Amino acid sequence: MLKELKPALLVFLVLTVLTGIVYPGVVTGIGRLLFAHQVDGSLIVRDGKSVGSELLGQSFTSPRYFWGRPSATSPMADNGVGSTGSNQGATSPGLESAVRERIAALRAADPGNTAAVPVDLVTASGSGLDPQISPAAAEFQVARVARVRRLDAARVRALVEHATEGRTFGLLGEPRVNVLQLNLALDAQDTKEKN
Repeated sequence: MLKELKPALLVFLVLTVLTGIVYPGVVTGIGRLLFAHQVDGSLIVRDGKSVGSELLGQSFTSPRYFWGRPSATSPMADNGVGSTGSNQGATSPGLESAVRERIAALRAADPGNTAAVPVDLVTASGSGLDPQISPAAAEFQVARVARVRRLDAARVRALVEHATEGRTFGLLGEPRVNVLQLNLALDAQDTKEKN
């Protein structure tokens, strides 16, 4: 029996070293070499201080800012460790109630806006951490942000257009707007206005 067990243990140890140490080390090294920004979390740094990540959504609640997709993570919103969807189907009473509350909050923040609410402003993504919204979701919020910040809506719309990313490689995905980068551009615009 020891004769059969010895090769099995040897294969187990070799595969453990290869797949548990060597392979992850090589992949991490290649990632650090070729994609250092992404491996380090795609952090956005302003004035030497990290303000967020390009890859993880953040909750903005002030009407001065564009709001992102709702987060489905727990125990708190935008929790990278708790990345998961809500698992609420289209017929879920919980989802229906949450969507109604989110629509009410959007309407309360901008009572004059009678446009249809884009779906990505009231439903969470599969990961619950999306940092982007659709251009339609950004456009829905332009009037509110412009009014609260006392900026011309055309100027805010231009910031949205500048922050809009096209399809990856011209064909993958949909156009999208990174909410954190857009809000940072708004803050920079306010700083320019004051100077």
